[in-house]
Amino acid sequence: MVTITDTAENKIRELMKEEPDVEGLRIYVRGGGCHGYQYGMAFESKIGEDDTIIEKGGIKVIMDPQSAPLLNGAEVDYVDSLQGSGFSIKNPQAKTTCGCGSSFSA
Repeated sequence: MVTITDTAENKIRELMKEEPDVEGLRIYVRGGGCHGYQYGMAFESKIGEDDTIIEKGGIKVIMDPQSAPLLNGAEVDYVDSLQGSGFSIKNPQAKTTCGCGSSFSA
């Protein structure tokens, strides 16, 4: 199960208003980055039959069957600070992460 913070939920809802025909936010893991895997996010207009869907406050977070196990237990947050703003993923399954937090090893 992936947890979506209230801050992330509000930001996803705000961004979805600007996108036509969006079903939700897809979070995925793909090979690459300096530690083997890297996170990605994109607005999704189609949900696959084998996708995992998490709903919170009327928004949907969508994960493909390969990414869902690697994201199990993760928390998605939105951070707005002096260093910058953006979505952040805290993943307890990540054994090591890079300095920027966008790649990890499992």
